[in-house]
Amino acid sequence: MELALIRTLMDKEFYDNNKGIRTPDELFTKDVRIIKRTLDYAMQTYEQDLSPAELESLFFTRNTLTTANKEAYKDLFRKIYKEKPMSDSIAQEVLGKLFQQVVGEKIANIGFKYVNGLESTLEPIRKLISDYQDDFMPNLKVDWGDITIDTLLQKSDIQAKWQFNIPTLKRKVEGVSGGHLVLIGARPNTGKTSFHASIIASEGGFARQGAKCIVLCNEESYDRVGARYLSAASNMSMEEVKGNYALAASRYKPVYDNIKIKDSTGKDMNWVEALVKAYRPDILVLDMGDKFASKGSSESHVYLKEAAIHARNIAKQYDCAILWMSQLSADAEGKVILNQSMMEGSRTGKAAEADLMVLIAKNPPIEGQDEEGPQRHLNVVKNKLTGWHGSITCNLDYKTARYTA
Repeated sequence: MELALIRTLMDKEFYDNNKGIRTPDELFTKDVRIIKRTLDYAMQTYEQDLSPAELESLFFTRNTLTTANKEAYKDLFRKIYKEKPMSDSIAQEVLGKLFQQVVGEKIANIGFKYVNGLESTLEPIRKLISDYQDDFMPNLKVDWGDITIDTLLQKSDIQAKWQFNIPTLKRKVEGVSGGHLVLIGARPNTGKTSFHASIIASEGGFARQGAKCIVLCNEESYDRVGARYLSAASNMSMEEVKGNYALAASRYKPVYDNIKIKDSTGKDMNWVEALVKAYRPDILVLDMGDKFASKGSSESHVYLKEAAIHARNIAKQYDCAILWMSQLSADAEGKVILNQSMMEGSRTGKAAEADLMVLIAKNPPIEGQDEEGPQRHLNVVKNKLTGWHGSITCNLDYKTARYTA
């Protein structure tokens, strides 16, 4: 490896970026160290790329050697001729790690002297820090984002790869893509599960568009969630499915292969990431998202924010859209217009990570009313996708788990 580094340092540009204290002699064994010193002299004197033949010629003209030493160094140079230069990024990483090891050994030696009473001041440590602090971290090479007009237009076109099938919502937000974290909140018995079943499985839903969808449920049993998906896909209540199995099966078939549901009670975000890595969904539903959080703190807003950050990173790394279902606090009860502060357990932590937040409300009950009305209000309270904020009115058919407008 050290000969490959010597071969790489013969490139003038690479040498200039890594010369001096970042490549101390201690990185190399005793014999190679002498070759490195000749390399340093050549770069400082001639300021150009070196070939192995040029380095060899300079080495033997500048060093007085015995016959045995000459043969040993000729053998080293034969090996250098055969070495190929490392790529810049790999060579920088190798140099950085070796450099840190050298500094670590120096620190250990100073510590040994303190333990044995051979040093009585902090001056050796101060000098070590002064000499090495600017170079301890490896050089960083950044691949900057492409912000040409063509690229930005192309990226803008795929902001809604998977389009919503609720017309009133689609006109304002259009849809989602890989990398997006979508928070969907509502009070109990408002229609959260029906909402994701509807936008995934019913006509024009994500699954019918070809998206691979995984639903992880930890509140209701997987079969009850699956029943809503069957109803949304078939536009039939479960009683109607029983009465006309063949029709239900024909309507269910187009989405069946694109939907997977798993009871995930007791699982955490690390398990979620492992599943996403293994199965690579386009759409991932966490129902309920909050219950995947590991309670590493007594403060709910802390561990929920950490879980939301983890979800956001999963979405970006594995190019999937994550729908995080959440309860709203009692502050939202009976209200039609909702806001971010009504998220249960974390008023701002989860919201800070979301690209889109949709909070679902229903009309407050009217005295004497026998049955809850179907009208629902989709409050778009955060929208980094299109920038539109406001309330959208639609209807929920609870028997078929479908949202329509």
